[in-house]
Amino acid sequence: MYTNHPRLAAFHAAGSDRYGLVIEAGIVDLTPEFGARYKTLQAAVEAGALEELARAGTGRAPDFKENDVRYLIPIGAPEKLICIGVNFPDRNAEYKDGQSQPTKPSMFIRFARSFVGHNENLVRPPESEQLDYEGEVTIVIGKGGRRIAREDAYDHIAALTLCNEGTIRDWVRHAKFNVTQGKNWDKTGAIGPWIVPFRDAAQLDDIALTTRVNGEVRQEDRTSNMMFDFRFIINYVSTFTTLVPGDVIVCGTPTGAGARFDPPVWLKPGDVIEVAAEGIGVLRNGVEDEQC
Repeated sequence: MYTNHPRLAAFHAAGSDRYGLVIEAGIVDLTPEFGARYKTLQAAVEAGALEELARAGTGRAPDFKENDVRYLIPIGAPEKLICIGVNFPDRNAEYKDGQSQPTKPSMFIRFARSFVGHNENLVRPPESEQLDYEGEVTIVIGKGGRRIAREDAYDHIAALTLCNEGTIRDWVRHAKFNVTQGKNWDKTGAIGPWIVPFRDAAQLDDIALTTRVNGEVRQEDRTSNMMFDFRFIINYVSTFTTLVPGDVIVCGTPTGAGARFDPPVWLKPGDVIEVAAEGIGVLRNGVEDEQC
């Protein structure tokens, strides 16, 4: 799925980490031109330079075919990588705990090391077979701030991307009050394939979000149905912590994760998961077992 918006990707090719503009024919490498100013795509976000990069790459021939590169997660070392849990009404109902729709979001932190890039395999560890998928729209902060007002929230978004917020389900139940253990296994989730510069509310307010496993639709909803919309999330999070450019916020998954089937359906080697959202693209990953 290609979009009408520029697609800026971080990738590894020809022996080094690079970034560039993804076009139909491949990737325009922008690192030779901009690398001295912006060492990484994250540095370009922090400098507010995404539109500059997009303009520079437009109309040029590709330097690499997509098959010749390895996609990296777009923002490689964010200060904060925050995830919003249970953010769709049907998802809340999935828990069957009798609790009404919450008035405040559930949240947790992930480490960048727990993610891989587009077309890379998620890694199932030997300690558990309960590797699950969660497709989510993800925002990248471009302008920092504290106690950001709802009406100003979109001014603080630099770009959009996608996340497969992969989870080791039995490890999220190891303690009473947190899910950290199940959410941070190395290479169990994915972010990408690229970032799309954020320009207007139409890119976020009511877009379709779908997750497919081996071509079968497992999750499908629209962002307009989120219990806590993007403006609320930025306002709420920035109340207790200062957001800085390059921070990543993963904004919640619809109903239909593998844990909610009866019996549960876990990911296994050879599976292919695709997370798709209108105007952003498709994040695709396989699955493999960890080689110990």
